[in-house]
Amino acid sequence: MTAVPTAGLSARAHEAAAEIVADIMSLVRCETGSRDLPGLAAGLDLLRELAVRRLGPPDREQRYPGGEYGDTLTLTYRGTGAGHIALVGHYDTVWPTGTLAGWQQPEPSGDGRAKLSGPGIFDMKTGLVQAVWALKLAAEEGVPVPDVTFLFNGDEEIGSLSSRPVIEEVARGVDATLVLEPSAHGAVKTSRKGSAIFRVTATGIEAHAGLAPQDGASAITALSEFVVAAAGIAAPDRGTTINTGLVEGGSATNVVAGRATASIDIRISSAAEQARVDAAFDAVRISDPRVRIDIERDWNRPPMTLNAASAPLLDLAREVARDQGRGELPDTAVGGASDANFVAALGLPVLCGMGAVGDGAHAQGEFIYPDTVPAQTALVAGMLRRLAAPLPGPAKD
Repeated sequence: MTAVPTAGLSARAHEAAAEIVADIMSLVRCETGSRDLPGLAAGLDLLRELAVRRLGPPDREQRYPGGEYGDTLTLTYRGTGAGHIALVGHYDTVWPTGTLAGWQQPEPSGDGRAKLSGPGIFDMKTGLVQAVWALKLAAEEGVPVPDVTFLFNGDEEIGSLSSRPVIEEVARGVDATLVLEPSAHGAVKTSRKGSAIFRVTATGIEAHAGLAPQDGASAITALSEFVVAAAGIAAPDRGTTINTGLVEGGSATNVVAGRATASIDIRISSAAEQARVDAAFDAVRISDPRVRIDIERDWNRPPMTLNAASAPLLDLAREVARDQGRGELPDTAVGGASDANFVAALGLPVLCGMGAVGDGAHAQGEFIYPDTVPAQTALVAGMLRRLAAPLPGPAKD
């Protein structure tokens, strides 16, 4: 692969910084909670409009209906080189519509460094805009760039339930995939935990809580026992965490609860831990045998590791970072899962965490450092330049 210089992209990205940040804020102001179909539709339309405004009409596009979830959109721009790269990101956020109205901008850091905040700005609307601008900056230099397929999905935060087949199809047809999820304080993410959501339902026997409590079998009490037992299955030293995030049940305060449910988030770092967790959940017993426990398992994302196909992609990212004066680009393992997990599980080259630098994902006050936007955009642009020829490494199926 020819070592095409990429240092000039950093200067161009700094010149365009104000426009890039303005595009980011326009997306942030359009709320796109994962369950808000009208908001998601408006957000995807805005994102497409932004891409067309900055890059022109795509050579090929397809919109995949998401049904009860947000649609998935692919836009392909034909390049002048031999490679083909996918840039992947989700436009849905964890924040319900209306959150923006009460959102406060944070104070600068202790060193006076500016922050920008908003629902979804870190996870991951900044990455979406940086992806578009990366291709714009790379293409404007007049050197070969690869074909680029953007994939924007609106259901990542709830498991990529409709978009997973599209992600896998796109990944199989390209030389490499870059996922513009937020970075880990500037580090790319080469390992991620696998994830699951278990829905546990307790079915008991209703009875009057005052007149005949002994006739009832409380689903809530039984579910509480189960949730406590489930927490004990966690093994942080092995990379396994378990969190009960939602609980609901009962019909009235004076009725022994006949039904209760819990949604449990599980993160694992290996297939062996997945098997152990499954067996441990099956082994949980509650004190009242009259209550039935049913477990609905959804092992949503497999663990992601730095596979043999992805290692050359990491090396290339580090070369570009050094060429642009950034020094050694770190990589890291994180607990959160992303759409990169699906690509890695296919044995295909993928890097994640190529997007924003900031903090606070899924928390009030999530923010980015706007002074990092040019460098992150230039890094992706530089990789696109270098990937105008196919990435060396194991051949795809």
